[in-house]
Amino acid sequence: MKLNKKLLAKCIAIPLLVGIAASLITMGGMKAFGALNQPPLSPPMWLFPVAWTILYVLMGVASYLVYTSGADQKQVDAAIGVYAAQLLVNFLWPTFFFNFQWYLFSFFWLLLLWVLVFITIKRFYDISKLAGYLLLPYLAWLTFAAYLNFGVWWLN
Repeated sequence: MKLNKKLLAKCIAIPLLVGIAASLITMGGMKAFGALNQPPLSPPMWLFPVAWTILYVLMGVASYLVYTSGADQKQVDAAIGVYAAQLLVNFLWPTFFFNFQWYLFSFFWLLLLWVLVFITIKRFYDISKLAGYLLLPYLAWLTFAAYLNFGVWWLN
């Protein structure tokens, strides 16, 4: 399989742009977040953009593997459809959490995201095992994020 560098760059750029857009929209809410009581194990603020950048790159690579897998187009389209849905849900979560400060709602929204990512992993794995594996850190991070989100709601 020949590497299509332009397609790979596009696949990586899409989730990165989603993350950048979400961070620009929620910049104002970060100050209020810093003043909240945080649950135990809360990482330093600098870790979040680092972790999300890595996760977005992994998402992009995984989607590239699915696009270029040569699998049945209906199967690829279904997998990419769920992937797109989870990207949209991912994009909206920070607005609910940081801007609107809907902490409990955001927790349940994050659970929806977790389910969509789980389904995405399953569909990607069925097409490319590596693509599925590349999304496992994302699911792990979302599990940790759900703990943090619930803790922020509980403590505040």
